[in-house]
Amino acid sequence: MTFAAIIVAAGTGSRAGSGPAKQWRTLAGKPVLRWSAERLVDAGANPLVVVVSAEGEAPARAALSGLDGWRLARGGATRAQSVQSGLAAIEVADETPVLVHDAARPLVTANHVDDLLAALQTADAALPALAVADTLRRMADGRTETVPRDGLWRAQTPQAARLGRLRTAYANWAGPGEPTDDAAVVEADGGRIALTPGDPRLMKLTFPEDFEMAERLAGGAMITRIGQGFDAHRWGPGEAVWLCGVRIDHDQTLIGHSDADAGLHALTDAILGALGEGDIGDHFPPTDPQWKGAASDLFLRHAAQMVTARGGRISNVDVTLICERPKIKPHREAMRQRLAEILDLPLDRVSVKATTTEGMGFTGRQEGLAAQAVALLETPA
Repeated sequence: MTFAAIIVAAGTGSRAGSGPAKQWRTLAGKPVLRWSAERLVDAGANPLVVVVSAEGEAPARAALSGLDGWRLARGGATRAQSVQSGLAAIEVADETPVLVHDAARPLVTANHVDDLLAALQTADAALPALAVADTLRRMADGRTETVPRDGLWRAQTPQAARLGRLRTAYANWAGPGEPTDDAAVVEADGGRIALTPGDPRLMKLTFPEDFEMAERLAGGAMITRIGQGFDAHRWGPGEAVWLCGVRIDHDQTLIGHSDADAGLHALTDAILGALGEGDIGDHFPPTDPQWKGAASDLFLRHAAQMVTARGGRISNVDVTLICERPKIKPHREAMRQRLAEILDLPLDRVSVKATTTEGMGFTGRQEGLAAQAVALLETPA
């Protein structure tokens, strides 16, 4: 079912402790806001409106860089005002379902979305909710009393309603005070509310200790990806060669559109392969003059940034250079250190090796040099 979505990300999150607002902080390798945005876009949100403060526009664009299908709207002084700003920015039919989600709940899934959309078939609004399991106590004037928990539920987001119905309900809201729950606004306007299964993973990041729990939940959804890359270049006239980001004086050079660093090219392809994102030529076509003579660390950084943008991390890399000369061993540690620097990895997660082909083949005849690489990544499932 087609649906629109709003992520409310205009708050300051003061209870989350010092530092940036919680929606801009990093969770398992990527900004908190991006978790929800990616999940909602993948589930089919079109459009996705992200509501931010004036100060939040720059960090929002940075957090969502490379993700398609979203737009920004300016938030208000309260959550209700921000939601209405998001509703005003949506240009679809009134009958289109819209999901309103808080950026502080990053671990939304497609299953949550499906449950909400199904519930709208028979209800005016729907929200995920968890039954209250703990004993509740109220304190007043230094005394406490137990509060019955029967029939009590913990409301979560996203919350769903049809666009026109939610706009009308907000327009008709008469208080008391500002609403903090979208389904409650529809309910106050006479609408029927449905509860869908809540999820402990939809926890709201409110206090500093919540981030530790969310890190564990997010980290549990990681999968391992392995990619391999291969590259070869022909020898030609020159006085130096670039290998794994290190310049080596030599009586020849490798011929290529960029600096022909076969080690970096193979490793870039290995990372792109693990991501399922094609090869280096798809991202940096050799027919494009802007890459003529370019330093190949640009290509490797690009691949590494794609991993980070997905909320993943590079676990380790291994490069093998295949050539008769130059001798690699004197430069191997410098190569490892350069790769570790480019990829921001500890040195013990970077391997560079070299071998010959015992005089056989094009490398044995010293017509060219080859490199192969393997990269192991961990990314969200």
